[in-house]
Amino acid sequence: MTVFGQNGHANGVAVPPLSANQLRVTDNLSQLLEVLPPPLRAVLEHEETVEGLIEIVLDLGRDAEARFSDGRVVWLREGIPVTNEDIAFVTARVGAFGKDNRAGIERTLHRISAIRNRQGKIIGLTCRIGRAVFGTIDIIRDIVESGKSILMLGRPGRGKTTKLREVARVLSDEFGKRVIIVDTSNEIAGDGDIPHPAIGRARRMQVPTPEDQHGVMIEAVENHMPEVVVIDEIGVEQEAFAARTIAERGVQLIGTAHGNSLENLLMNPTLSDMVGGIQAVTLSDEEAKKRGTQKTVLERKSPPTFDVIIEIMEVDKLAIHHDVMRTVDKMLRGGQPRPEIRVRNANGQVDIIQKSDIEAQREPVERTGSLFDDGGHGHNGGGGVREGSRIAPPAADGGPAAPTLSNGKPLPATVTIFPYGVSRSRLERAIRTLRVPAFIGNNVKEGDVIIALKANYRKEPAKLQEGISRNIPTYVIKSNTYVQIENVLREIFRMPIEISEEDMAVQLAEEAIEEIINDPSGGLNSLELAPQSSFLRRLQHQTAENYKMLSESIGAEPNRRVRISRP
Repeated sequence: MTVFGQNGHANGVAVPPLSANQLRVTDNLSQLLEVLPPPLRAVLEHEETVEGLIEIVLDLGRDAEARFSDGRVVWLREGIPVTNEDIAFVTARVGAFGKDNRAGIERTLHRISAIRNRQGKIIGLTCRIGRAVFGTIDIIRDIVESGKSILMLGRPGRGKTTKLREVARVLSDEFGKRVIIVDTSNEIAGDGDIPHPAIGRARRMQVPTPEDQHGVMIEAVENHMPEVVVIDEIGVEQEAFAARTIAERGVQLIGTAHGNSLENLLMNPTLSDMVGGIQAVTLSDEEAKKRGTQKTVLERKSPPTFDVIIEIMEVDKLAIHHDVMRTVDKMLRGGQPRPEIRVRNANGQVDIIQKSDIEAQREPVERTGSLFDDGGHGHNGGGGVREGSRIAPPAADGGPAAPTLSNGKPLPATVTIFPYGVSRSRLERAIRTLRVPAFIGNNVKEGDVIIALKANYRKEPAKLQEGISRNIPTYVIKSNTYVQIENVLREIFRMPIEISEEDMAVQLAEEAIEEIINDPSGGLNSLELAPQSSFLRRLQHQTAENYKMLSESIGAEPNRRVRISRP
C-alpha cells in the first residue's frame, strides 16, 4: 500500500496535491507487511484502515500487537503468542542489525528494532512505520528559509525525524543547497545504499556505529563542503561539540536532540553547551546588591550553537524560541520565557496563537561618514557626520533607495571591510551568519568601509590617514561584542535593526555618560535618566559601573529613575 503526501512523489512519479487533511501518510506499507509471518499479515490486510498504524510489536511468548495513532491496539492472532519461528521469519527478511540493534528494509523508511536477552538472542521486535510526508514544514518554513541553525525537541512519535526529512528535501530541491544528512540509524533516508526519494537531492552519509556519529559530522563538513548539515538525535557531549564546530564554520545545522523542552536541555550537563552552557559566577557585594540577587549566580557560558529552538508539543503544535541567546539569559535570571506558539488548524492553515515576548537582540551602533565624531565639524572630506541611522532614506519617487554607503558611493557587489581594533573572528562569524557579500581586507587601502572600535580610533587616528584621504566610510562601535559587529553589517547592507527595551536603556545610560565625560566646560557633574522599571535600572547601574561612574536611583515609583554622576 502506498499513500502520497501533499505534492509528493512515490517511485519517482508525481501525484496531484492532496488536501490538508491528507498530509499524514504511510509510504511502502506493503513492503513491511511482506516481512511479517503470513497469519499476522492477514489480520492487518483485513483491517478497514491501517492509515494510522504506528508500530507492530512482537515479543516472545506474548500476543503480537499493532498500535495506532489514535490509541487503538489490534491484537494479531489473539490467543496465540509469538514464537521464536515468528521472530526468525522477520529477521531473515530485513537488513542486518547494527550495534544499535536497528535494521531496516531497503529503500523504505521503516525501522525494525531488536530486544535481546543476555546471550544476545533476539526475543522481541518493534517494527516502526516510517512515513514520507510532504508539506509538513509549512508551519516552520520561514525559519528554515532564514538560514539559521535549528534544533528540534520533543517526545518520540511527535514527528521530529519526519520534519528533518522534509527540511532536507526542501533545502536541496527547492533552494538548490548542498545538503548532507548524517544518518546514524538510516532512519532519515532509509535502509540500503540508495537513499529514499523523500530526501530529494540531499546526500546521505551513513554511520558505521553510533559512537562514530560525531566523527562523521566533522567529516561531512571537511570533505563534502555542505551548506546544510542535517543530524538526528544529538545525544552525547562529543556530538554537541561537533555541532558547535559545524555551526562556527558557517554551515546551517538542522538537528534534533533528546529532551522535551529548552529547560530540559539547559539543565542537561551533557547537552547544555548547544544553548550556550551554564557557569556559576561570583559577584561583588555591590553588584549583587544592585542586581538584587545572591553573590553566586548562573550565567550563560558562551554563544549558543543553535539560533532557534523548536519544541514539538504536538504534531501540529509548536513552541518556537526565535532568539535562543536572550531566552537562555532570561531563564538564568529567573524569568519564564514566553515562546511563539504555532498550530495548524483544521483547514490546514498555520495560526500563531501566542506571540513571543522576546524579539531578536539588537545593540545600538554609531555610524559616521568620517573618522571623527565631532558633530560634523571635523575633517570628513565633506561627508558630514551621520549617527544612529538605521535604514536608507526613501527615494524621491517614494520607491526604495538604491543601496549606497554613507559617503554616497554605490554599495559594491562585494564589500571589503577593514577592521580597526575589531575582532576578526567575530566579524567573520557575522559575515557567515548574515550571508552578506563581504570579506575582510588586510590593510586600509583595500577597504570599501572601515569598522573601528571607538577606543582605538580615538587614540591613534594617524594610522587611518589613508582612510581619511580616500573618504572611506567609518562605522564606529562602542564595544567589541558580536552583536554590535553584526549590527554594523546590518547597517552597511541596509538590513533592519530592532532595539529592545534593555538595549535602549543601556544606550540612554551610555549617552548620558559620554555627555558628562565629554562636557568641554567640565561643569556637568550629573544627569538624570528617564524613569525605568527596576530591572532596566539595574542594567543602567551596571553600565555606569562599567564606565567607572557613580549612579543612584532617585524618586518614587512609577517615576523612579537613575542619576549618573562623576566619581
